[in-house]
Amino acid sequence: MARRGGFQGMPGNMNNLMKQAQRMQRQMEEQQKELEEKEFTASAGGGVIEVTVSGKREVTKVKIDPEAVDPDDVEMLQDLIVAATNEALKQVEEAQAANMNKMTGGLGSLGGFGL
Repeated sequence: MARRGGFQGMPGNMNNLMKQAQRMQRQMEEQQKELEEKEFTASAGGGVIEVTVSGKREVTKVKIDPEAVDPDDVEMLQDLIVAATNEALKQVEEAQAANMNKMTGGLGSLGGFGL
């Protein structure tokens, strides 16, 4: 004969799990907000180009040293701006990944699905 009510302790455990999940969600939201308020700056061309990006992945500032401006080589200037922007965006991604690892205890990929 099968036992009924074999999971008597489950409602209490489920309640605790829900509370933990809600607490974790609040912490993640707080960390995301903090990250969005940060700025990430990267340079290219030995520092003649600097690009600053917010945690929201918005370019907030571009600094160009006058020596980087060569009317005969505009492509070089464009390439330097792209390189610095991409590096700053990479810094944002790395900071987000670090936050996720901190929250999940290193389980960020969850079976290779890459959260």
